[in-house]
Amino acid sequence: MPLDRPMINSDVPHSARIWNYWLGGKDCYEIDRQVGDEIRRMNPQIVDIARTQRAFLRRTVTHLTQEVGLRQFLDIGTGLPTVDNTHEVAQRLAVDARVVYVDHDPTVLAHAHALLTSTPEGATAFIDADLRAPDTILERAAVTLDLTRPVGLVLLGITAHVPDESVYGVVARLLDALPSGSHLVLGDSTEVYRPEAMRAMVEHWNEASDNPRVNRSPEQLTRFFDGLEMLEPGLVSVARWRAERTGSAEPWEVDCFGGVARKP
Repeated sequence: MPLDRPMINSDVPHSARIWNYWLGGKDCYEIDRQVGDEIRRMNPQIVDIARTQRAFLRRTVTHLTQEVGLRQFLDIGTGLPTVDNTHEVAQRLAVDARVVYVDHDPTVLAHAHALLTSTPEGATAFIDADLRAPDTILERAAVTLDLTRPVGLVLLGITAHVPDESVYGVVARLLDALPSGSHLVLGDSTEVYRPEAMRAMVEHWNEASDNPRVNRSPEQLTRFFDGLEMLEPGLVSVARWRAERTGSAEPWEVDCFGGVARKP
């Protein structure tokens, strides 16, 4: 079904476009580049965070597809299409994998056709919805996914955009609807290694954008995994989650913590 073209305000920065800019993409406006450059001056590690989080997505989806055997993924807070989107990683390993993307950013919606490619054996779909509407997401996702079978729920960089305590109930509602054997992949920004720079970044972002965000401590992020079985190595800087070692180099630390857990 064709997607309606949304109204895009090129005068207001959007996190998906700024993130795309940090990843080296071109789908952004001057306001996004300005805010992105200002944030990078305050916090030079932000580009490393963006690229390391993308590598974390690749490693977790690879593990869940190849080692766990999942064939369904619900990716909320998709962001703009770039290299190694969830369906590309999953379908390289299992051609019958099915992926549903969810985002409500108008720029992401305008580019969603790039996320709707699929192997003939699998499927991809896109839902225009907000994380704060879990029942809507679940109802629409059920058109493509079989929610009686295990699902990989992917929440990367999205829970920070729900700055209050309600976000825990939202994630719990999504997990409650998924069966045993489903897995949660979650990662978001912290203030562990460079607290002043990370705090300044959020303050600047919230002044410039109409989509506020918050950094959470590792302890606060751990709450999202309550009742689940954490996979090794637990909740860590995403650079350290089953890192792909190159020689003797240690993974560098970034202020984005993430983990993967199984629903019993």
